[in-house]
Amino acid sequence: MTIPNYQTCLLPFLNLMGDGRERTLRDIQTYLADFFELTDEERSARIPSGQSSVINNRVGWARTYLTKSGLIERTGRAIFRLTERGASVLKDSPPKIDVKFLEQFPEFIAFQNSSKNIPNSLSRSDDAFKDSTPEEEIELAYQGLKNLLAEELLTRILSCSPVFFEQLVVDLLVKMGYGGSRKDAGERIGKSGDEGIDGIIKEDRLGLDAIYIQAKRWQGSVGRPEIQKFVGALQGQRAKKGVFITTSGYTADALDYIKMTDAKVVLIDGSQLANLMIEFDLGVSVSSSYIVKKIDSDYFEEI
Repeated sequence: MTIPNYQTCLLPFLNLMGDGRERTLRDIQTYLADFFELTDEERSARIPSGQSSVINNRVGWARTYLTKSGLIERTGRAIFRLTERGASVLKDSPPKIDVKFLEQFPEFIAFQNSSKNIPNSLSRSDDAFKDSTPEEEIELAYQGLKNLLAEELLTRILSCSPVFFEQLVVDLLVKMGYGGSRKDAGERIGKSGDEGIDGIIKEDRLGLDAIYIQAKRWQGSVGRPEIQKFVGALQGQRAKKGVFITTSGYTADALDYIKMTDAKVVLIDGSQLANLMIEFDLGVSVSSSYIVKKIDSDYFEEI
């Protein structure tokens, strides 16, 4: 048979997880290749970049969709298990699971809205891009994958310890060019009694000024009281510059308050944090690289 698309993989994927056991993504990929009776040639077929096999790529997307729907959950590095919601779905013995089926779950709708630019081969109809140029399709696909990566980064950060998050924030600012080397530029000082300061980083290589950091690994919005405490901590250190970073967002009161303070405080929310990590290659690596070429008109100019 032909290699199944990612939607065709959803139901057998979930059925495999029905016994409640934890399984690695590699084991799931092998099982589904066997389930669909793929030939050796079909199993070895690669996506255009050559970075992954077609079947593994599609099983990977099925995993993403099942995870975003709350039907399975990640329990370790590339290890997954069925959730209570997933068990409930299997109990009803659905004849088919596809994108339309998953749209009953609000988490999946939110995922679709934030990743609406994922390529039409994954989530759109064949006519979705009929008015787009090839360059526009590539850009839309890139932005969709970037949005998905940003979501996954925040999910991973929320599963880490507060100490790790404080370290991550300092590492990010170093990556952005503050202070120079990691050894000399910043330090994590978050601990009991830190008075609202989680880290300090030099503004430049010479250390002419210091920037104080507060890191909140939260899911709820950060309000004005938390920002006021941070500004107070800065004043206690006789500091004028600070960066407050959270995995969530800020209330309107918090944003209004920061405009009235004398201290220079920058607020970075979860979306900005994830995008900065992607931009400065922190916690991410290059999966594929494509070079789009065009005609060099100057070469064909005859003198």
